[in-house]
Amino acid sequence: MATANFNGIRVLSLESRRAVEASKLIRTYGGEPLSAPAMREIPMNSDGPVIEFAEALIAGAFDLVIFTTGVGVRTLIKTVSEHMNREKFLAALRAVRIAARGPKSSSALREAGIPITVVAPEPFTWRALVQAMEEKFGSDLTGMNIAVQEYGTSNPELLTALAEKSVSITRVLVYQWALPEDVQPLREAVIALAHGHVDVVLFMNAGQVAHLFLMAERMGYTDALYEGFRSTVIGSIGPSTTEGLSTYRLVPDYEPSQSKMGFLIKEIAESAENLLKQKRAAAALHVSNSTPGPISPLLASNPADGQTDKSTISGVDFLHEIGSRMAASDPLHTVLNRIVDFACSLIQCDSCFVYLLEADQLVLRASKNPHTDLVDHLGIWLGQGITGWVAWHREPVAIPEKALKDPRFQRFKNLPEDTFEAFLSVPILCRSKLIGVINLQHRKPYYHTEQEVRLLTAAGHLVGAELERARLESENLELSDRLESRKQIEKAKGVLQRDFGLDEDTAYKALQRESRQRRKSMREIAEAILLNDDLRKTRWPFAAQVSEGESSSQG
Repeated sequence: MATANFNGIRVLSLESRRAVEASKLIRTYGGEPLSAPAMREIPMNSDGPVIEFAEALIAGAFDLVIFTTGVGVRTLIKTVSEHMNREKFLAALRAVRIAARGPKSSSALREAGIPITVVAPEPFTWRALVQAMEEKFGSDLTGMNIAVQEYGTSNPELLTALAEKSVSITRVLVYQWALPEDVQPLREAVIALAHGHVDVVLFMNAGQVAHLFLMAERMGYTDALYEGFRSTVIGSIGPSTTEGLSTYRLVPDYEPSQSKMGFLIKEIAESAENLLKQKRAAAALHVSNSTPGPISPLLASNPADGQTDKSTISGVDFLHEIGSRMAASDPLHTVLNRIVDFACSLIQCDSCFVYLLEADQLVLRASKNPHTDLVDHLGIWLGQGITGWVAWHREPVAIPEKALKDPRFQRFKNLPEDTFEAFLSVPILCRSKLIGVINLQHRKPYYHTEQEVRLLTAAGHLVGAELERARLESENLELSDRLESRKQIEKAKGVLQRDFGLDEDTAYKALQRESRQRRKSMREIAEAILLNDDLRKTRWPFAAQVSEGESSSQG
Protein backbone atom coordinates (compact mmCIF):
# COMPACT_ATOMS: atom_id res chain seq x y z
CA MET A 1 0.00 0.00 0.00
CA ALA A 2 1.27 3.46 -0.86
CA THR A 3 2.34 5.71 1.99
CA ALA A 4 -0.15 8.46 2.79
CA ASN A 5 1.86 11.58 1.96
CA PHE A 6 0.86 14.67 -0.02
CA ASN A 7 4.58 15.54 -0.36
CA GLY A 8 4.01 19.26 0.03
CA ILE A 9 1.22 19.78 -2.53
CA ARG A 10 -1.45 22.40 -1.85
CA VAL A 11 -4.75 21.00 -0.55
CA LEU A 12 -7.82 23.23 -0.29
CA SER A 13 -10.46 22.40 2.33
CA LEU A 14 -13.86 24.14 2.26
CA GLU A 15 -14.89 22.71 5.62
CA SER A 16 -16.31 25.16 8.18
CA ARG A 17 -17.33 23.39 11.39
CA ARG A 18 -14.22 21.18 11.43
CA ALA A 19 -11.87 23.52 9.58
CA VAL A 20 -9.06 23.30 12.16
CA GLU A 21 -9.24 19.51 12.26
CA ALA A 22 -9.16 19.28 8.44
CA SER A 23 -6.09 21.53 8.20
CA LYS A 24 -4.33 19.53 10.91
CA LEU A 25 -4.96 16.24 9.07
CA ILE A 26 -3.73 17.67 5.76
CA ARG A 27 -0.56 18.87 7.47
CA THR A 28 -0.15 15.51 9.23
CA TYR A 29 -0.08 13.79 5.82
CA GLY A 30 2.50 16.18 4.43
CA GLY A 31 0.24 18.63 2.60
CA GLU A 32 0.12 22.41 2.57
CA PRO A 33 -3.39 23.17 3.88
CA LEU A 34 -5.45 26.00 2.40
CA SER A 35 -8.60 26.64 4.44
CA ALA A 36 -11.61 28.52 3.05
CA PRO A 37 -14.82 27.89 5.05
CA ALA A 38 -17.62 27.88 2.50
CA MET A 39 -20.74 27.93 4.62
CA ARG A 40 -22.35 28.50 7.97
CA GLU A 41 -25.52 27.15 9.49
CA ILE A 42 -28.05 29.77 10.51
CA PRO A 43 -31.42 29.41 12.26
CA MET A 44 -34.71 29.94 10.48
CA ASN A 45 -36.32 33.39 10.52
CA SER A 46 -39.27 31.96 12.43
CA ASP A 47 -39.87 28.90 14.61
CA GLY A 48 -43.51 28.81 13.50
CA PRO A 49 -43.23 25.96 10.95
CA VAL A 50 -41.25 23.81 13.42
CA ILE A 51 -43.87 24.32 16.13
CA GLU A 52 -46.66 23.53 13.65
CA PHE A 53 -44.86 20.28 12.81
CA ALA A 54 -44.48 19.40 16.53
CA GLU A 55 -48.16 20.05 17.20
CA ALA A 56 -49.19 17.96 14.18
CA LEU A 57 -46.86 15.14 15.27
CA ILE A 58 -48.35 15.09 18.78
CA ALA A 59 -51.83 15.02 17.20
CA GLY A 60 -50.85 11.89 15.26
CA ALA A 61 -50.69 13.47 11.80
CA PHE A 62 -47.61 11.53 10.65
CA ASP A 63 -46.85 7.86 10.09
CA LEU A 64 -43.14 8.30 9.41
CA VAL A 65 -40.55 10.99 10.21
CA ILE A 66 -37.29 11.04 8.25
CA PHE A 67 -34.17 12.63 9.78
CA THR A 68 -31.33 13.50 7.44
CA THR A 69 -28.69 15.11 9.70
CA GLY A 70 -27.52 14.93 13.29
CA VAL A 71 -27.49 18.70 13.75
CA GLY A 72 -31.04 18.73 12.37
CA VAL A 73 -32.21 16.31 15.06
CA ARG A 74 -30.59 18.33 17.86
CA THR A 75 -31.76 21.70 16.52
CA LEU A 76 -35.33 20.46 16.10
CA ILE A 77 -35.52 19.13 19.67
CA LYS A 78 -33.92 22.29 21.06
CA THR A 79 -36.27 24.60 19.12
CA VAL A 80 -39.40 22.69 20.13
CA SER A 81 -38.25 22.56 23.79
CA GLU A 82 -38.10 26.37 23.89
CA HIS A 83 -41.82 26.63 23.04
CA MET A 84 -43.57 23.53 24.40
CA ASN A 85 -43.17 20.46 26.61
CA ARG A 86 -40.00 18.64 25.58
CA GLU A 87 -40.99 15.22 26.97
CA LYS A 88 -44.37 15.33 25.26
CA PHE A 89 -42.66 15.97 21.92
CA LEU A 90 -40.07 13.23 22.49
CA ALA A 91 -42.85 10.81 23.45
CA ALA A 92 -44.56 11.58 20.14
CA LEU A 93 -41.31 10.89 18.25
CA ARG A 94 -40.90 7.58 20.10
CA ALA A 95 -44.42 6.58 19.10
CA VAL A 96 -43.94 7.15 15.36
CA ARG A 97 -41.79 5.27 12.86
CA ILE A 98 -38.39 6.90 12.36
CA ALA A 99 -36.00 6.72 9.39
CA ALA A 100 -32.42 7.99 9.58
CA ARG A 101 -30.25 8.82 6.56
CA GLY A 102 -26.91 8.00 8.15
CA PRO A 103 -24.78 7.50 11.27
CA LYS A 104 -24.84 11.16 12.39
CA SER A 105 -28.64 11.40 12.48
CA SER A 106 -28.81 7.90 14.04
CA SER A 107 -26.40 8.92 16.81
CA ALA A 108 -28.37 12.09 17.61
CA LEU A 109 -31.63 10.13 17.75
CA ARG A 110 -30.12 7.54 20.11
CA GLU A 111 -28.88 10.37 22.37
CA ALA A 112 -32.50 11.48 22.75
CA GLY A 113 -33.70 7.92 23.37
CA ILE A 114 -35.67 7.76 20.12
CA PRO A 115 -35.87 4.28 18.56
CA ILE A 116 -35.04 4.06 14.86
CA THR A 117 -37.13 1.92 12.55
CA VAL A 118 -34.90 2.01 9.49
CA VAL A 119 -31.40 3.34 8.72
CA ALA A 120 -30.03 3.94 5.23
CA PRO A 121 -27.05 1.69 4.47
CA GLU A 122 -23.80 2.98 3.03
CA PRO A 123 -23.22 5.19 1.12
CA PHE A 124 -26.03 6.98 3.04
CA THR A 125 -27.52 8.74 0.00
CA TRP A 126 -31.17 9.62 -0.46
CA ARG A 127 -31.46 6.72 -2.92
CA ALA A 128 -30.12 4.30 -0.32
CA LEU A 129 -32.60 5.72 2.20
CA VAL A 130 -35.58 5.31 -0.14
CA GLN A 131 -34.53 1.75 -1.02
CA ALA A 132 -34.16 0.85 2.68
CA MET A 133 -37.65 2.20 3.42
CA GLU A 134 -39.15 0.29 0.49
CA GLU A 135 -37.57 -2.92 1.77
CA LYS A 136 -38.76 -2.26 5.33
CA PHE A 137 -42.29 -0.99 4.72
CA GLY A 138 -43.15 -2.47 1.33
CA SER A 139 -46.56 -1.44 0.02
CA ASP A 140 -47.43 0.20 3.37
CA LEU A 141 -45.25 3.15 2.31
CA THR A 142 -47.87 4.24 -0.23
CA GLY A 143 -50.38 4.96 2.53
CA MET A 144 -48.12 6.98 4.80
CA ASN A 145 -48.06 10.65 5.73
CA ILE A 146 -44.35 11.52 5.88
CA ALA A 147 -42.42 14.39 7.46
CA VAL A 148 -38.86 15.08 6.26
CA GLN A 149 -36.29 17.02 8.28
CA GLU A 150 -34.27 18.94 5.69
CA TYR A 151 -30.84 20.46 5.97
CA GLY A 152 -29.78 23.80 4.53
CA THR A 153 -31.78 23.42 1.34
CA SER A 154 -34.33 21.09 -0.16
CA ASN A 155 -33.43 17.80 -1.84
CA PRO A 156 -35.99 17.83 -4.69
CA GLU A 157 -34.98 14.34 -5.86
CA LEU A 158 -35.75 12.83 -2.44
CA LEU A 159 -39.01 14.78 -2.11
CA THR A 160 -40.13 13.75 -5.59
CA ALA A 161 -39.34 10.08 -4.92
CA LEU A 162 -41.28 10.19 -1.64
CA ALA A 163 -44.20 12.06 -3.20
CA GLU A 164 -44.62 9.22 -5.70
CA LYS A 165 -44.74 6.63 -2.92
CA SER A 166 -46.78 8.24 -0.14
CA VAL A 167 -49.98 10.12 0.70
CA SER A 168 -48.38 13.43 1.72
CA ILE A 169 -45.00 15.02 2.36
CA THR A 170 -44.33 17.70 4.99
CA ARG A 171 -40.98 19.48 4.90
CA VAL A 172 -39.39 20.44 8.23
CA LEU A 173 -36.54 22.89 7.68
CA VAL A 174 -34.81 23.64 10.98
CA TYR A 175 -31.71 25.48 9.80
CA GLN A 176 -30.33 26.92 6.60
CA TRP A 177 -27.03 27.34 4.85
CA ALA A 178 -25.55 30.75 4.22
CA LEU A 179 -22.22 32.07 3.08
CA PRO A 180 -19.70 32.62 5.90
CA GLU A 181 -19.67 36.04 7.52
CA ASP A 182 -16.11 36.55 6.27
CA VAL A 183 -16.18 35.63 2.57
CA GLN A 184 -12.63 36.79 1.82
CA PRO A 185 -11.05 33.30 2.23
CA LEU A 186 -13.69 31.86 -0.12
CA ARG A 187 -13.01 34.61 -2.67
CA GLU A 188 -9.30 33.85 -2.47
CA ALA A 189 -10.06 30.14 -2.94
CA VAL A 190 -11.99 30.88 -6.15
CA ILE A 191 -9.07 32.92 -7.51
CA ALA A 192 -6.53 30.25 -6.50
CA LEU A 193 -8.55 27.49 -8.17
CA ALA A 194 -9.12 29.57 -11.30
CA HIS A 195 -5.39 30.26 -11.69
CA GLY A 196 -4.25 26.70 -11.03
CA HIS A 197 -2.72 27.46 -7.62
CA VAL A 198 -4.53 24.54 -5.93
CA ASP A 199 -3.47 20.92 -6.43
CA VAL A 200 -6.29 19.12 -4.56
CA VAL A 201 -9.67 20.42 -3.44
CA LEU A 202 -11.76 18.51 -0.87
CA PHE A 203 -15.58 18.71 -0.76
CA MET A 204 -17.29 17.46 2.40
CA ASN A 205 -20.89 18.21 1.36
CA ALA A 206 -22.95 19.49 -1.56
CA GLY A 207 -23.45 22.90 0.07
CA GLN A 208 -19.75 23.65 -0.23
CA VAL A 209 -19.95 23.03 -3.98
CA ALA A 210 -22.93 25.35 -4.38
CA HIS A 211 -21.39 28.16 -2.32
CA LEU A 212 -18.07 27.94 -4.15
CA PHE A 213 -19.89 28.43 -7.46
CA LEU A 214 -22.13 31.13 -5.98
CA MET A 215 -19.04 33.12 -4.99
CA ALA A 216 -17.48 32.50 -8.42
CA GLU A 217 -20.65 33.88 -10.06
CA ARG A 218 -20.56 37.03 -7.93
CA MET A 219 -16.93 37.55 -8.91
CA GLY A 220 -17.49 36.77 -12.60
CA TYR A 221 -15.13 33.79 -12.30
CA THR A 222 -17.44 30.89 -13.25
CA ASP A 223 -15.77 30.04 -16.56
CA ALA A 224 -12.30 30.47 -15.05
CA LEU A 225 -13.29 28.17 -12.17
CA TYR A 226 -14.34 25.42 -14.58
CA GLU A 227 -11.05 25.83 -16.40
CA GLY A 228 -9.14 25.57 -13.12
CA PHE A 229 -10.89 22.32 -12.23
CA ARG A 230 -9.38 20.72 -15.35
CA SER A 231 -6.00 20.62 -13.63
CA THR A 232 -7.12 20.21 -10.00
CA VAL A 233 -7.78 16.88 -8.29
CA ILE A 234 -11.33 16.84 -6.90
CA GLY A 235 -12.00 14.80 -3.77
CA SER A 236 -15.57 14.01 -2.70
CA ILE A 237 -16.38 12.63 0.75
CA GLY A 238 -19.15 10.40 -0.63
CA PRO A 239 -22.07 9.83 -3.01
CA SER A 240 -24.27 12.66 -1.66
CA THR A 241 -21.50 15.18 -2.28
CA THR A 242 -20.77 13.59 -5.65
CA GLU A 243 -24.42 14.19 -6.60
CA GLY A 244 -23.92 17.84 -5.67
CA LEU A 245 -20.84 18.01 -7.89
CA SER A 246 -22.77 16.44 -10.77
CA THR A 247 -25.23 19.35 -10.60
CA TYR A 248 -22.33 21.49 -11.81
CA ARG A 249 -21.16 18.89 -14.32
CA LEU A 250 -18.13 17.95 -12.25
CA VAL A 251 -16.89 14.41 -11.65
CA PRO A 252 -14.73 13.74 -8.58
CA ASP A 253 -11.35 12.10 -9.06
CA TYR A 254 -11.56 10.29 -5.75
CA GLU A 255 -14.11 8.99 -3.21
CA PRO A 256 -12.90 7.30 0.02
CA SER A 257 -13.80 3.80 1.17
CA GLN A 258 -15.88 5.33 3.97
CA SER A 259 -17.72 8.67 3.86
CA LYS A 260 -15.68 10.28 6.62
CA MET A 261 -13.29 13.23 6.56
CA GLY A 262 -10.37 11.27 8.01
CA PHE A 263 -10.68 8.53 5.41
CA LEU A 264 -10.95 11.06 2.58
CA ILE A 265 -7.81 12.95 3.56
CA LYS A 266 -5.71 9.86 4.33
CA GLU A 267 -6.71 7.89 1.23
CA ILE A 268 -6.42 10.77 -1.22
CA ALA A 269 -2.96 11.52 0.22
CA GLU A 270 -1.92 8.00 -0.84
CA SER A 271 -2.67 8.63 -4.52
CA ALA A 272 -2.68 12.42 -4.81
CA GLU A 273 0.57 12.72 -6.75
CA ASN A 274 -0.43 10.16 -9.38
CA LEU A 275 -3.92 11.65 -9.68
CA LEU A 276 -2.45 15.12 -10.10
CA LYS A 277 -0.06 13.97 -12.85
CA GLN A 278 -2.91 12.27 -14.72
CA LYS A 279 -5.21 15.26 -14.34
CA ARG A 280 -2.66 17.78 -15.58
CA ALA A 281 -1.56 15.57 -18.46
CA ALA A 282 -5.19 15.33 -19.58
CA ALA A 283 -5.62 19.10 -19.17
CA ALA A 284 -2.57 19.77 -21.34
CA LEU A 285 -3.97 17.60 -24.14
CA HIS A 286 -7.55 18.82 -23.78
CA VAL A 287 -8.97 20.74 -26.70
CA SER A 288 -12.58 21.75 -26.40
CA ASN A 289 -14.86 24.06 -28.33
CA SER A 290 -17.71 23.77 -25.84
CA THR A 291 -18.68 26.50 -23.41
CA PRO A 292 -17.58 25.76 -19.83
CA GLY A 293 -20.27 25.27 -17.27
CA PRO A 294 -23.79 23.94 -17.36
CA ILE A 295 -25.95 24.87 -20.35
CA SER A 296 -29.71 24.82 -20.09
CA PRO A 297 -31.21 22.32 -22.54
CA LEU A 298 -34.00 24.80 -23.13
CA LEU A 299 -31.48 27.26 -24.50
CA ALA A 300 -29.44 24.66 -26.37
CA SER A 301 -32.37 23.46 -28.48
CA ASN A 302 -34.30 25.29 -31.19
CA PRO A 303 -38.06 25.24 -31.64
CA ALA A 304 -39.41 23.25 -34.58
CA ASP A 305 -39.96 25.16 -37.79
CA GLY A 306 -43.41 26.57 -38.05
CA GLN A 307 -44.18 26.03 -34.37
CA THR A 308 -46.85 28.37 -33.07
CA ASP A 309 -46.65 29.81 -29.61
CA LYS A 310 -48.98 31.60 -27.23
CA SER A 311 -46.72 34.55 -26.48
CA THR A 312 -47.93 37.99 -27.43
CA ILE A 313 -44.65 39.39 -28.75
CA SER A 314 -42.68 38.44 -31.84
CA GLY A 315 -38.94 37.73 -31.93
CA VAL A 316 -38.15 41.06 -33.61
CA ASP A 317 -40.37 42.97 -31.18
CA PHE A 318 -38.73 41.09 -28.33
CA LEU A 319 -35.22 42.17 -29.34
CA HIS A 320 -36.34 45.75 -30.02
CA GLU A 321 -38.10 46.00 -26.68
CA ILE A 322 -35.14 44.61 -24.73
CA GLY A 323 -32.71 46.89 -26.60
CA SER A 324 -34.77 50.01 -25.99
CA ARG A 325 -35.14 49.22 -22.30
CA MET A 326 -31.42 48.61 -21.86
CA ALA A 327 -30.68 51.94 -23.54
CA ALA A 328 -33.06 53.86 -21.27
CA SER A 329 -30.71 53.99 -18.21
CA ASP A 330 -33.62 54.30 -15.78
CA PRO A 331 -33.42 54.07 -11.96
CA LEU A 332 -33.60 50.61 -10.37
CA HIS A 333 -37.27 50.58 -9.33
CA THR A 334 -38.30 51.92 -12.73
CA VAL A 335 -36.31 49.15 -14.38
CA LEU A 336 -37.92 46.56 -12.11
CA ASN A 337 -41.44 47.74 -12.90
CA ARG A 338 -40.66 47.77 -16.63
CA ILE A 339 -39.35 44.21 -16.40
CA VAL A 340 -42.64 43.17 -14.79
CA ASP A 341 -44.57 44.86 -17.60
CA PHE A 342 -42.30 43.31 -20.19
CA ALA A 343 -42.55 39.78 -18.77
CA CYS A 344 -46.34 40.09 -18.67
CA SER A 345 -46.32 41.24 -22.30
CA LEU A 346 -44.32 38.15 -23.25
CA ILE A 347 -46.75 35.77 -21.50
CA GLN A 348 -50.17 36.87 -20.31
CA CYS A 349 -50.34 35.91 -16.62
CA ASP A 350 -52.14 36.65 -13.36
CA SER A 351 -49.05 37.38 -11.30
CA CYS A 352 -45.44 38.39 -11.84
CA PHE A 353 -42.75 38.71 -9.18
CA VAL A 354 -39.16 39.86 -9.59
CA TYR A 355 -36.68 38.87 -6.88
CA LEU A 356 -33.14 40.25 -6.61
CA LEU A 357 -30.24 38.46 -4.92
CA GLU A 358 -28.96 40.54 -2.00
CA ALA A 359 -26.31 38.95 0.23
CA ASP A 360 -27.62 35.40 0.77
CA GLN A 361 -31.31 36.10 0.13
CA LEU A 362 -33.65 36.70 -2.78
CA VAL A 363 -35.65 39.82 -1.91
CA LEU A 364 -39.02 40.55 -3.56
CA ARG A 365 -38.49 43.89 -5.33
CA ALA A 366 -41.38 44.18 -7.81
CA SER A 367 -44.84 42.70 -8.31
CA LYS A 368 -47.61 42.93 -10.90
CA ASN A 369 -50.21 42.79 -8.12
CA PRO A 370 -50.02 45.29 -5.23
CA HIS A 371 -48.12 43.89 -2.23
CA THR A 372 -46.85 47.03 -0.50
CA ASP A 373 -46.33 45.13 2.77
CA LEU A 374 -44.13 42.49 1.11
CA VAL A 375 -42.25 44.25 -1.70
CA ASP A 376 -38.75 45.14 -0.42
CA HIS A 377 -39.42 43.05 2.72
CA LEU A 378 -40.04 39.41 1.76
CA GLY A 379 -36.80 37.42 1.62
CA ILE A 380 -36.20 33.87 0.40
CA TRP A 381 -33.05 31.88 1.08
CA LEU A 382 -31.26 30.18 -1.78
CA GLY A 383 -32.74 26.70 -2.10
CA GLN A 384 -35.97 27.69 -0.31
CA GLY A 385 -39.14 26.92 -2.27
CA ILE A 386 -39.31 26.74 -6.07
CA THR A 387 -37.88 30.27 -6.40
CA GLY A 388 -34.88 29.39 -4.26
CA TRP A 389 -34.40 26.14 -6.18
CA VAL A 390 -34.31 28.02 -9.52
CA ALA A 391 -31.75 30.46 -8.08
CA TRP A 392 -29.65 27.66 -6.60
CA HIS A 393 -29.59 25.57 -9.80
CA ARG A 394 -29.87 28.49 -12.27
CA GLU A 395 -32.38 26.52 -14.32
CA PRO A 396 -35.99 27.37 -15.28
CA VAL A 397 -38.95 25.51 -13.78
CA ALA A 398 -42.34 25.30 -15.52
CA ILE A 399 -45.27 23.69 -13.65
CA PRO A 400 -48.56 23.63 -15.58
CA GLU A 401 -50.92 22.78 -12.70
CA LYS A 402 -51.10 22.06 -8.95
CA ALA A 403 -47.90 24.00 -8.31
CA LEU A 404 -48.46 23.97 -4.55
CA LYS A 405 -48.14 20.16 -4.57
CA ASP A 406 -44.66 20.27 -6.10
CA PRO A 407 -42.17 18.89 -3.53
CA ARG A 408 -40.11 22.07 -3.79
CA PHE A 409 -43.06 24.39 -3.15
CA GLN A 410 -43.12 26.45 0.04
CA ARG A 411 -46.02 28.63 1.13
CA PHE A 412 -45.44 32.23 2.23
CA LYS A 413 -47.76 34.30 4.40
CA ASN A 414 -50.11 36.87 2.85
CA LEU A 415 -49.49 35.69 -0.70
CA PRO A 416 -52.74 34.65 -2.42
CA GLU A 417 -50.60 33.70 -5.43
CA ASP A 418 -49.54 30.62 -3.46
CA THR A 419 -52.88 29.06 -4.37
CA PHE A 420 -52.46 29.64 -8.12
CA GLU A 421 -52.21 26.58 -10.35
CA ALA A 422 -49.43 27.23 -12.87
CA PHE A 423 -45.92 28.47 -12.12
CA LEU A 424 -43.03 29.52 -14.37
CA SER A 425 -39.75 30.62 -12.83
CA VAL A 426 -36.50 31.59 -14.59
CA PRO A 427 -33.16 32.90 -13.28
CA ILE A 428 -31.88 36.39 -14.06
CA LEU A 429 -28.19 36.18 -14.94
CA CYS A 430 -25.42 38.56 -15.94
CA ARG A 431 -22.12 37.06 -17.14
CA SER A 432 -22.90 33.80 -15.30
CA LYS A 433 -23.59 35.80 -12.11
CA LEU A 434 -26.97 35.24 -10.45
CA ILE A 435 -28.90 38.53 -10.24
CA GLY A 436 -32.38 37.30 -9.32
CA VAL A 437 -35.46 35.37 -10.41
CA ILE A 438 -38.61 36.15 -12.43
CA ASN A 439 -41.80 34.26 -11.49
CA LEU A 440 -45.01 34.13 -13.52
CA GLN A 441 -48.19 32.51 -12.15
CA HIS A 442 -51.64 31.64 -13.49
CA ARG A 443 -54.79 31.10 -11.44
CA LYS A 444 -55.88 28.26 -13.70
CA PRO A 445 -53.79 25.47 -15.27
CA TYR A 446 -51.55 26.79 -18.03
CA TYR A 447 -49.20 24.76 -20.18
CA HIS A 448 -46.23 26.89 -21.14
CA THR A 449 -44.86 26.15 -24.59
CA GLU A 450 -41.17 25.53 -25.03
CA GLN A 451 -41.00 28.79 -26.96
CA GLU A 452 -42.46 30.73 -24.02
CA VAL A 453 -40.01 29.20 -21.58
CA ARG A 454 -37.15 29.96 -23.96
CA LEU A 455 -38.31 33.56 -24.40
CA LEU A 456 -38.61 34.27 -20.68
CA THR A 457 -35.30 32.52 -20.00
CA ALA A 458 -33.61 34.65 -22.67
CA ALA A 459 -35.24 37.75 -21.17
CA GLY A 460 -33.80 36.76 -17.79
CA HIS A 461 -30.32 36.63 -19.34
CA LEU A 462 -30.73 39.93 -21.18
CA VAL A 463 -32.30 42.04 -18.45
CA GLY A 464 -29.65 40.85 -16.00
CA ALA A 465 -27.16 43.35 -17.38
CA GLU A 466 -29.74 46.16 -17.16
CA LEU A 467 -30.62 45.29 -13.56
CA GLU A 468 -26.97 45.09 -12.56
CA ARG A 469 -26.33 48.53 -14.11
CA ALA A 470 -29.39 50.04 -12.43
CA ARG A 471 -28.47 48.53 -9.07
CA LEU A 472 -24.91 49.84 -9.27
CA GLU A 473 -26.20 53.30 -10.20
CA SER A 474 -28.69 53.15 -7.33
CA GLU A 475 -25.93 52.19 -4.91
CA ASN A 476 -23.72 54.99 -6.26
CA LEU A 477 -26.52 57.54 -5.85
CA GLU A 478 -27.19 56.31 -2.33
CA LEU A 479 -23.50 56.57 -1.49
CA SER A 480 -23.34 60.05 -3.02
CA ASP A 481 -26.41 61.07 -1.01
CA ARG A 482 -24.87 59.76 2.21
CA LEU A 483 -21.66 61.67 1.52
CA GLU A 484 -23.59 64.87 0.82
CA SER A 485 -25.61 64.39 4.02
CA ARG A 486 -22.43 63.89 6.00
CA LYS A 487 -20.98 67.07 4.47
CA GLN A 488 -24.06 69.13 5.39
CA ILE A 489 -24.08 67.74 8.95
CA GLU A 490 -20.39 68.55 9.39
CA LYS A 491 -20.99 72.15 8.24
CA ALA A 492 -23.98 72.50 10.58
CA LYS A 493 -21.91 71.17 13.48
CA GLY A 494 -19.34 73.87 12.72
CA VAL A 495 -22.01 76.59 12.87
CA LEU A 496 -23.28 75.31 16.26
CA GLN A 497 -19.73 75.12 17.61
CA ARG A 498 -18.99 78.69 16.47
CA ASP A 499 -22.24 80.32 17.61
CA PHE A 500 -22.82 78.48 20.89
CA GLY A 501 -19.32 77.48 21.92
CA LEU A 502 -20.08 73.77 21.81
CA ASP A 503 -17.57 71.00 21.35
CA GLU A 504 -17.94 68.65 18.35
CA ASP A 505 -19.65 65.81 20.22
CA THR A 506 -22.19 68.10 21.92
CA ALA A 507 -22.99 69.80 18.61
CA TYR A 508 -23.64 66.41 16.99
CA LYS A 509 -25.90 65.32 19.85
CA ALA A 510 -27.82 68.59 19.53
CA LEU A 511 -28.48 67.79 15.86
CA GLN A 512 -29.63 64.29 16.82
CA ARG A 513 -31.98 65.67 19.47
CA GLU A 514 -33.57 68.16 17.07
CA SER A 515 -33.94 65.40 14.49
CA ARG A 516 -35.86 63.18 16.92
CA GLN A 517 -38.03 65.94 18.35
CA ARG A 518 -39.02 67.42 14.98
CA ARG A 519 -39.21 64.00 13.26
CA LYS A 520 -36.99 65.13 10.46
CA SER A 521 -33.74 63.70 9.16
CA MET A 522 -30.45 65.07 10.46
CA ARG A 523 -29.72 66.33 6.97
CA GLU A 524 -32.93 68.39 6.96
CA ILE A 525 -32.04 69.89 10.36
CA ALA A 526 -28.51 70.62 9.13
CA GLU A 527 -29.79 72.30 5.96
CA ALA A 528 -32.14 74.48 8.02
CA ILE A 529 -29.24 75.61 10.24
CA LEU A 530 -27.07 76.36 7.22
CA LEU A 531 -29.91 78.28 5.51
CA ASN A 532 -30.41 80.38 8.63
CA ASP A 533 -26.68 81.05 8.77
CA ASP A 534 -26.63 82.13 5.11
CA LEU A 535 -29.59 84.48 5.66
CA ARG A 536 -27.84 86.11 8.58
CA LYS A 537 -24.70 86.68 6.52
CA THR A 538 -26.64 88.32 3.71
CA ARG A 539 -29.03 90.26 5.96
CA TRP A 540 -26.45 92.18 8.05
CA PRO A 541 -24.70 93.89 5.11
CA PHE A 542 -28.14 94.90 3.76
CA ALA A 543 -29.18 96.30 7.16
CA ALA A 544 -25.90 98.21 7.40
CA GLN A 545 -26.50 99.81 3.98
CA VAL A 546 -30.03 100.84 4.99
CA SER A 547 -28.78 102.30 8.25
CA GLU A 548 -26.05 104.29 6.46
CA GLY A 549 -28.59 105.70 3.96
CA GLU A 550 -30.91 106.85 6.73
CA SER A 551 -28.04 108.65 8.52
CA SER A 552 -27.07 110.55 5.37
CA SER A 553 -30.60 111.77 4.74
CA GLN A 554 -30.96 112.96 8.32
CA GLY A 555 -27.65 114.82 8.02
